[in-house]
This record gives sequence, C-alpha cells and structure tokens, in this order.
Amino acid sequence: AVVSTQSGHYGRDSKGLMNEEKVIYKVINPKSVTLGQLYGRFDPVSHEWSDGVLATSFRKQASSQANDRQWLIFDGPVDAIWIENMNTVLDDNRKLCLMSGEIIQ
Repeated sequence: AVVSTQSGHYGRDSKGLMNEEKVIYKVINPKSVTLGQLYGRFDPVSHEWSDGVLATSFRKQASSQANDRQWLIFDGPVDAIWIENMNTVLDDNRKLCLMSGEIIQ
C-alpha cells in the first residue's frame, strides 16, 4: 500500500520538458513492527496515547512546507489485518484518522 500526502501539478515547459518535483519517500515494512508500533497505541494504565511509525511519518510529511512530492511506501508481505486497519484509518480525503481522535491531513 502506498500513501501520498501531497499531489503535484505537472506540465511541459518551453523546451518540452516535464516540470517535475523532487520525490521524498520513506519505506516501511509493516510486518517488522506490531500493530501498536505501526498505528499507535493507547495505554490503559496511564491513559496516554503513543504515536506509531505511521502517525509520526504522516504528520511530518503533512506539516512539511516543501513543494516536493512525499510518499510512504509499505513494502512487505500483505497481511489482511494491517491492510484492513489501514483502510479504516485513512478516509477518502487522504486524511489519517487516529484512534486518539486526531486527524492528520
């Protein structure tokens, strides 16, 4: 699964070359961490939320002021559990909806 946090506009310049932007990407193997480490988890004892790798990476890319295209690439075996969870936390408007109630766009 691949998540893009920014889209770009591409056209041709006067020389006929594409005006493309730099691409910044981060590769995550979702099977190398637990679901709590990937998405984040709530500690029932301390009542504190801890962000996971996905939330931290998505927030960093969403707050970037660069015009570069930014991608999170999930590279690993597809597992029904993490892919279903990914479908649950991402909405149609490319917003990440965390279990903590925070929405990152």
